Amino acid sequence: MKLTIDHLVIAAADLASGTEYVAQVLGVAPSGGGAHPRMGTHNRVLGMADGVYLEVIAIDPEAPSPERPRWFGLDQGAMRARLEQGPFLAHWAARVESPLDLSRMQAEHPERIAPVIPMTRGDLRWRLTVPDDGSLPVWREAGHAAGDGLLPTLIQWDVDAYPGISLPRQPLKLVRLTGSHPQAGLLRQGLTWMGADTLIDLEQTDGQPRLTALIDTPQGPKTLA
Repeated sequence: MKLTIDHLVIAAADLASGTEYVAQVLGVAPSGGGAHPRMGTHNRVLGMADGVYLEVIAIDPEAPSPERPRWFGLDQGAMRARLEQGPFLAHWAARVESPLDLSRMQAEHPERIAPVIPMTRGDLRWRLTVPDDGSLPVWREAGHAAGDGLLPTLIQWDVDAYPGISLPRQPLKLVRLTGSHPQAGLLRQGLTWMGADTLIDLEQTDGQPRLTALIDTPQGPKTLA
């Protein structure tokens, strides 16, 4: 596989706080977006350079509870506890492009790639990987497992005008995506298998896992974390 960074995911307890966080850091507020009834979430989005965009996502208080666990671990206690501290850069998604087919890849490697779920929002159609329990992706090897938002969700757009192309591009450019994790070596194995090892810099740490994005803005470099 050869993957491309599709978008960054800012998780928030609500859209207002997530939007404010991004606006404070980058100087531009995400807007638009919409609802994901299948997941009971909604989002706002922000276009950046090079076909990358940013998404603020939160549980939609107006939506009924979905029939399945929400994506990005939003139903899990650890994520909810973290969101009580404020919005943060929780995850990222890597894009699969033709001639590769995400559904076929998952069928061939079900032990490596989470189930693929078809999604729609307005004119958008896409497929992405979501574990059955809604958790963030995990890489498993020899009885060990690691993820914590640093291993990407895989996404394939089934329309030509996907958000990285169709969103107005703000003067913002992703310079570097960095992750720190106590099991960085294990995560590197997964990223290399995916073909995503050049998309994120991984650092070994004894502390809590963390994802950061260095963004070039008109006001200089800023960091989302």
